[in-house]
Amino acid sequence: MELVKKAETLAAQGHPIIHLSIGEPDFTAPPEVVQALIKAAKRGAEVTAFVEVKARFDEALNLHWAQEMEEAGVRTVYSGPDLKVHAKLAVVSRREDDGHRSYAYLATGNFNERTSRIYCDHGLLTADPRHTEDLDQVFLLLTGQITEPECRHLLVAPVTLRPSITELIRREASTVRRGRPAGMVLKMNSLEDEKLIRELAEAGAAGVHTNLIVRGICCLKPGVDRVSENIQVTSIVGRFLEHARAYYFRNGGDEEILMGSADLMPRNLNGRVELLFPVEDPRLRDAIRDDLLLEQLQDNTRSWRLMPDGAYERLAPAEGEKRIDTMERRLAKRGSWHIEE
Repeated sequence: MELVKKAETLAAQGHPIIHLSIGEPDFTAPPEVVQALIKAAKRGAEVTAFVEVKARFDEALNLHWAQEMEEAGVRTVYSGPDLKVHAKLAVVSRREDDGHRSYAYLATGNFNERTSRIYCDHGLLTADPRHTEDLDQVFLLLTGQITEPECRHLLVAPVTLRPSITELIRREASTVRRGRPAGMVLKMNSLEDEKLIRELAEAGAAGVHTNLIVRGICCLKPGVDRVSENIQVTSIVGRFLEHARAYYFRNGGDEEILMGSADLMPRNLNGRVELLFPVEDPRLRDAIRDDLLLEQLQDNTRSWRLMPDGAYERLAPAEGEKRIDTMERRLAKRGSWHIEE
């Protein structure tokens, strides 16, 4: 939201170009993001907004505000009947004193003012050209100018995301077979894809210890002898809805983390435009690993553990054990969980 607002104020100076993919917005009232795009267009910015008309429950309102944007001069592109767009992203490009520069916002959550108050999500604001150049390709896809984006850095469904995730899981299995440190922590809303479940089980059988943080549906039964004994599944349930997707791979010590919009479900991998982005800055990587993923695995207050028989058991602090509530800790760090130069 702040990215678009900033672009709006810069319109008269550098004639910025704004591209924004609206996944499932809250259009029940004039949303701030729509108002900002309209103001930017009226002040001279070239604005493109991709609107997902199949967003849950809000189709008519989405169309209403899309029409408002069109009338204000925003180039509005609508989703087609056969492919849902679930990616959450924005790009602002403008001329600066040292030349052309682009800024990108990539996120796990929607441009939705209502759900942003109750969903736990994460976003990356970056000017890294590896991200912005790939996002230009994604927007060419969304606007129908190409049929397959040529992205070298980002993982995009339904093109590169499934084979890339498959390869990352297999790499951990290969790493542990070579006697090097391996492991995965995969956080998502749902795990349903049969092919990737088999890949996870095979990696576990090779000795890769895997922690899955799955808020909703999980079709993998953990802890089954000779099948998934090296896999643990946790669900965090509390005041806020866990909506973020984060995928950690130990990779022999050369750690990698991907974040984005995609769950490991057939519909996300095969039938939607989804996006996962690598977290490159080692300080951010460490913060996501320690303050999000590992902290949630230590939670003994909001956590439910999936058992081999398919039932869930709620965790609780043992006698004398310190109480760890990941949601309380996140609230305590609100506004300060960032990296400064």
